Amino acid sequence: MGPDRSPWLRRLLVGLDALALLIAWGLALLLPGISDTDLRGRLAPAIGISVIVTVASLFFASSQRLYLARVCVVRAEEKARLARVALFTFIAGLLACQLVGFDVSYLRLGVATVLTFLLMAGFRLGYHQYLRVSRARGRFARPILLVGANDEAVELSQLLVTHPEIGMQMVGVVGDRAAAAKLGIDLPYAGEIDDLDRIVDETGVSGVLIVSSALAPHQTRKAIRDLLERHVHVHLSTGLLGFDYRRVRALPLSHEPLFYVEPLSLARWQFWIKRVIDVIAASFGLVFAAPILLVAGIAIKLQDRGPVMFRQVRIGRDGRPFTFFKLRTMRVAAEQGLSEVHHRNERNGPLFKDVADPRRTRVGRVLEAASLDELPQLINVIRGDMSLVGPRPALPHEVAQFDDELLSRHRMRPGITGLWQVESRDNPSFQAYRRLDLFYVENWSISLDLAILFTTGQVVFTRALQRVFKRFSHAVVPPTEVPLVDPALVGDAVIAGEG
Repeated sequence: MGPDRSPWLRRLLVGLDALALLIAWGLALLLPGISDTDLRGRLAPAIGISVIVTVASLFFASSQRLYLARVCVVRAEEKARLARVALFTFIAGLLACQLVGFDVSYLRLGVATVLTFLLMAGFRLGYHQYLRVSRARGRFARPILLVGANDEAVELSQLLVTHPEIGMQMVGVVGDRAAAAKLGIDLPYAGEIDDLDRIVDETGVSGVLIVSSALAPHQTRKAIRDLLERHVHVHLSTGLLGFDYRRVRALPLSHEPLFYVEPLSLARWQFWIKRVIDVIAASFGLVFAAPILLVAGIAIKLQDRGPVMFRQVRIGRDGRPFTFFKLRTMRVAAEQGLSEVHHRNERNGPLFKDVADPRRTRVGRVLEAASLDELPQLINVIRGDMSLVGPRPALPHEVAQFDDELLSRHRMRPGITGLWQVESRDNPSFQAYRRLDLFYVENWSISLDLAILFTTGQVVFTRALQRVFKRFSHAVVPPTEVPLVDPALVGDAVIAGEG
């Protein structure tokens, strides 16, 4: 049994926040300005103020619950609370400067505040990415029980299996044995609902996921009360898979906890704004990318004298085919050789992916790792075939295998980037592709597009670093291999031990 990693994860996050605060305030207070004449004399008080602000801000961050998983797992909520911490540092820094008699301008305080937010958010992004990668390999996962056996339970179990980066490892299902067997829930059967207390004690789990639609109301109420008395973290399903959580708000009726689902009402102007953003951003993008495209084109041409551009038929909005552009990353006529490498497919379902595809050229490996091969799709965006953000443009033979529900993705223009690309591009499961594309179509908005565009740059940079790391790593565990949870990890959650 290994050591408990929960305190270590918490200490790591606190250390990253402290480092961000020290760097932000140290830089802002020590960088020389026009009127500064005695930098050496400023060193000691600046360091002292930075330490004071850091300690005070860490306590404030803790009061904002920024070290609890149930807060930080929602990135928008985490950033909102980080903004409060940054504003707090402005006040704390101003008071600390007055306390030690340190002359500082409001401009420096403002710079320190902005740097605080940017560095804390950036360090936490790296932390979240580290946890996602670790959990995809089976580390830092919380063992939980799935309580309930019905169709919704099947969907939830598939969600957690498809996305191991969530950090929940199901160790058993509690409910009707016959229903669990009939539905094919691929989990060890742990027992009946009436024995839930005993099962929790025997398995030692720290959390449960209750499928509310599978239990009678009195069973749900009793289970929640008993579990909370045992300090077990309780997750309760809503039956609303596929709806953006921001469209669901608490609306109690006579003090009872009910939810209201906001209708998706997009004005026509939002579609026009999306198109304007596409054309302007793609036009500027092509201008700035021109030198990169020129260098990449020369490299591709020198590689094997073949064509620079790769053209392929894809399916776009309303099911219309269009010509899709990419920089060529594979040898000439690679499509004809697909049957030779199909056994190497790392994905299930209609999609094909082989990270080490032997058809890819040396130049192509570099372009693909940095996502530079996607740049010519800006031409598709300007032409109106694609959008900057949308579902992945599918091939005709892939679309032929889609069911009617998945075909609804064609209500939107396909995108250069999208929710699936930033969330689960390296996930081998077709269910992840299906779920995230349908989620985007169901919940599209300008704000969601902007969030995806902001995240895309971070993901591309992180993936490039991962590729570089893998080239020098001799013991990489494939993401699809999720070992059994170490009992010592009971209590680990997204951040440090709380759900």
